[in-house]
Amino acid sequence: MAEKRDYYEVLGVSKSATADELKRAYRKLAKQYHPDMNPGDKNAEAKFKEVNEAYEVLNDPAKRQRYDQFGHAGVDPSYGAGSGGAGGFGGFGGFGGFDVGDIFESFFGGGFGGSSRTRNPNAPIRGNDISVTVGLSFMEAAKGCKQTINIQRLESCDTCGGTGAKKGTTPETCPECGGTGQVKVQQRTPIGVIQTTRTCTKCSGKGKIVREQCSACRGAGRVRKSKTLEVNVPAGINDGQTFVLRGQGDNGLNGGPSGDVNIMVNLRPDSLFERDGFDVWCDIPITFSQAVLGDDIVVPTIDGKVQYTVPEGTQSGTVFRLRNKGIPYVNGRGRGDQYVKVNIEVPRNLTGKQKESLREFEKLTGDKNYEKRKGFFDKLKDFLK
Repeated sequence: MAEKRDYYEVLGVSKSATADELKRAYRKLAKQYHPDMNPGDKNAEAKFKEVNEAYEVLNDPAKRQRYDQFGHAGVDPSYGAGSGGAGGFGGFGGFGGFDVGDIFESFFGGGFGGSSRTRNPNAPIRGNDISVTVGLSFMEAAKGCKQTINIQRLESCDTCGGTGAKKGTTPETCPECGGTGQVKVQQRTPIGVIQTTRTCTKCSGKGKIVREQCSACRGAGRVRKSKTLEVNVPAGINDGQTFVLRGQGDNGLNGGPSGDVNIMVNLRPDSLFERDGFDVWCDIPITFSQAVLGDDIVVPTIDGKVQYTVPEGTQSGTVFRLRNKGIPYVNGRGRGDQYVKVNIEVPRNLTGKQKESLREFEKLTGDKNYEKRKGFFDKLKDFLK
């Protein structure tokens, strides 16, 4: 197995990084190495998978704690030949079968009936969630679409049926703990005999021993496989938001349910529209004549083109509102509005005749036709007094 890089190094953050720092680092790298941005680049694809794997672990407080304690073996059962129990270590605290919780039991209550914790080593365990990023255009996010994603997930080994034992053999009940995964240990101390319960070191807390490991999964019971999934992106989803594909994550252990796939959206900028929550903004240039005289103009919306009447005397920068022409609410009724900002474009490269016509127009136009201009010069007179 190739040596994995440190997850903090992969994301370029310190071990004390906050959740927000992790998210910012992940989004930056996911966008940099996303397959849509690097078509055909196998190295970028590998980097993208590595970044997703690192974020999946460090973004989960429980997984991050295990990773900080035990490294990759604490979060990937198939790492390091797949030895150990769930999470790669078996018992509650790991460390070769020594339960960290027993440190407290030895000093605070071990002699008064021992540990009250009981654990079924063969109880169902839910599989881990998987996080991926999908790149969408403005319209795909606004109207919803189908997307294909590729994930790497842990699936039950077909060769051994998830037992971890070589084909034709079965795991045996541990003779040391009798299948409980725990053993009682008595210690003689100055205050008497103290009894504690520890994780069985012979079976690493599993309760069963595999004499001959399955060659396909090396005893882990699960193998990592590539999976292609088609997902329905809900209409109205926004940049940075996540939707969930239930039951498509890592397969569980001991018959436990599978985890989920968390899909985060990376929205590409649009040349026409800008999004503000569920509202849509767009800028439209109009001519001087259209602004002065009024006119019918064509306005693009996410549902297609609509006609809007610009009223006579419209000023540059005026914003018009088109109700219910914005983004649909995610998994709900209703939608936002569209705001159209009109900007008067000043004509260039005029002919002599055009210039003369404008000068004639200017002579015929008085201050009464310019409200803002008249008000400005009235203020200027007061200022110059």
